[in-house]
Amino acid sequence: MTHTDTSPYPSTVAVVRQAGAPLNIEQAQVLRPGPKEVLVRVVASGVCHTDMVFRDQFFPSPLPIVLGHEGSGVVVAVGEDVSVVAPGDHVVMTYMSCGLCAPCETGHPAHCANMAPLNFGGGRSDGTTAMCDAHGDVLHDHFFGQSSFSNFSIANERNVVKVPKEAPLELLGPLGCGIQTGAGAVLKALGVRAGNSFAAFGTGAVGLAAIMAARVAGATTIIAVDVVPQRLDLALELGATHVINSREQDAVEVIRSLTGGGCDFSLECSGRADVLRQAIDAVGILGTCGIVGATKMGTEASFNVNDVMIPGKRVMGIVQGDVVASTFIPVLVDLFLQGRFPFDKLCRFYAFDQINQAMEDSEKGITIKPILRISPLTA
Repeated sequence: MTHTDTSPYPSTVAVVRQAGAPLNIEQAQVLRPGPKEVLVRVVASGVCHTDMVFRDQFFPSPLPIVLGHEGSGVVVAVGEDVSVVAPGDHVVMTYMSCGLCAPCETGHPAHCANMAPLNFGGGRSDGTTAMCDAHGDVLHDHFFGQSSFSNFSIANERNVVKVPKEAPLELLGPLGCGIQTGAGAVLKALGVRAGNSFAAFGTGAVGLAAIMAARVAGATTIIAVDVVPQRLDLALELGATHVINSREQDAVEVIRSLTGGGCDFSLECSGRADVLRQAIDAVGILGTCGIVGATKMGTEASFNVNDVMIPGKRVMGIVQGDVVASTFIPVLVDLFLQGRFPFDKLCRFYAFDQINQAMEDSEKGITIKPILRISPLTA
């Protein structure tokens, strides 16, 4: 089913107009979907650390821009040649990929050769946009292929994932980025298996998702490292067998003691170079350290070359868990519905016009995963 009506959709959006400034709630227009595109009425959107990274322009993007990349909603209309979803379907929106490069065609679309322009370029690959403000001026969009801080979002059939209607739609958006990243890093990229030992450095949304996934995988030693006692308590509730407050203990020494020389796998989730060094040092012989924490452009880290080479350690960069979202997100939904992946315990809901408060609470560690309620489930 396609729409022949060409009139735009009025929408309320949150706009970044100046680096580091609060987002403005404004009125905008969203165009109808083009070929391969999907128009989604956004029910809710998670707020992710990456949104703040681009708000502050630590990673550059064109301004003004509508951010948001953990959207969930209902398909309103589809463009020509869309086959994966239809109007009325419930969907989670995730990252965009080209589908044509070598990483995409070999099952690694999260490492798409065109990741930057498709997700951070501020528009479609041809430079066009689908949003304009109340004065008719361009609003850059297609952030992660969606710009979900809006009542309506133009996505592509490649980055919408159909989910069952019995699942709580307003909760599911974070599965498209933060939760997918942590869980995918463990279950897909690192390949944690039953009996392994695993350590998460940082227990925000990504780290806690990784801990839950490690329990699903059957890891028998699951270690959470952080400096916030409340988060460490939650980590224990979600599956950690041990917790380390790195302000009070040497995390590397404790992990080596717990695991008999070093853990099989570690995951650096904080985006801090000094913590990455700890995550590498904590890994044992033939162990792997995964990196998912986003840092400022140009950040460098050091490690002892012989301590990596001689024990055969591996250091792996991971984006979006290295998953194929269309098949992985439904698995996470099933695990959640079975009670085996309770990521709802990380979440707190905010009204859309509380977006700046939600970001502040996230940055202060008050809320692990804010979710904005943007539109009612039924309209």
